[in-house]
Parts: sequence; structure tokens; C-alpha cells
Amino acid sequence: MAAFARPSGRLPDALRQVTLEPSVLKHAEGSCLVSFGNTRVLCTASVENSPPPFLRGSGKGWVTAEYGMLPRATGERMRREAAAGKQSGRTQEIQRLIGRSLRAVTDLAVLGERQIIIDCDVLQADGGTRTASITGGFVALYQAMRFMTGTGLIARNAIKDHVAAVSCGIYEGMPVLDLDYPEDSNAQTDANFVITGTGGLVEVQGTAEGAPFSEAELGELLALAKKGIGELVQLQKVALKL
Repeated sequence: MAAFARPSGRLPDALRQVTLEPSVLKHAEGSCLVSFGNTRVLCTASVENSPPPFLRGSGKGWVTAEYGMLPRATGERMRREAAAGKQSGRTQEIQRLIGRSLRAVTDLAVLGERQIIIDCDVLQADGGTRTASITGGFVALYQAMRFMTGTGLIARNAIKDHVAAVSCGIYEGMPVLDLDYPEDSNAQTDANFVITGTGGLVEVQGTAEGAPFSEAELGELLALAKKGIGELVQLQKVALKL
């Protein structure tokens, strides 16, 4: 029987090369260029001194996200969603996931009646754009918190914990960490995990593309995800000089 081999040559529990480059934009209150292998996402954080309408008068703030793919992020040009006049269901689902993930580690009462918008623009897609967006989006959000404390908008940093995300899957019968596109497009099972720095589960999205996967296999995928998240959190700390 031939030895198992991933298309990239990585070990089953190995992340792609991940880089988090903070402060890449001049005007945004926070920014990060995140790369998971050949997937590259520009994440920015913008502070608005008013909350969304449903929070007016509540004393609380909000963290939300917008996500989009540039026309040549993939092999063939995609039409801009703005030109089409509406967002796809996939886009809406991903940006809601990013927002939920970042709110999970934010004390919204500390923000006061303000909103932070995280924009995630996919420059190049090779699998895992949503997980890269969450991981890089956290760095941009943390920088925005530093801006707000530094300028006296808030009394203390509203971040309660780190949060990062990674994909896992079963590829040719083997559980593997951080799927790139060749694996993602051929995986028997595909799952995304959003986990905090202290190990709390924010969201788990798992789908069997063919045969159902077992509870034991889910446990193996979770173990891989926790290992990967631990490495990603360390990279966030280095990027933010924590």
C-alpha cells in the first residue's frame, strides 16, 4: 500500500505557511494582511462612533464584518457582487460567521455605543478564506482596540481572549489540518473550527461530502484543530507584540 501523501507534501497535522502582517494600511484603525499558504486576505478594522440602530440607547457597541472576493482571487474572473446588485448567500454566511467569531471575544459593553467594522477582502483564494479572515480579522480588531484606548474613546481594551479559525478534513481517508484547495475540493469530510485562545469552541461547521463521518473522526478533527489554533494564536501574539 502506498504511503499517504498530501498534495502539498505537508504532514497531516501541519499548517500551511501562515503569515500575519499587521499595520499594512495608513488610514484604518487596524489592519492585517494574512496569508495561509497561497490564500491571502486583507483585513481592516474601522471604528464608527455610533452603534447600529438596534443598539441605540443600550450603552453597548457592536462588532460586525463584511467579506468579499476580488474578481481575480480565483482562476477565472468573477463578477463583482456590487455589479450584480446583491451578495451571494455564501458571502452573507461567511461575513456573519466572522462577526459572530469576533464578538465572542469582545466585551461589547466596554465599547459604549460604537461599532467596529471588519472588512475582509480576499486577494487570492486557495482554500480557507473564511478561516484566514477570522484569524487576521482578530489582529485588525485588536489594533483598533489599541487605537480606541490610546485616544481615550474607551477606558480599557474590550478583547477578552484570542480567537482564530482553521479548516480540517478527511482527505483520502486521513484526517488532515488546514486544507488547501486541492484537498478541500476532494475531501470526504470538510470542517471549519473557530476556537478561542483558552480552548472555547465558538463555532464548528462540519459536512460529509460522501459517506457520513463518525464521532471518533470528529474527535480527531477537533484535536487537529486545537493544535492548529494554538499555533495561530502564537502567531497573533507575535504580530501584535503581546
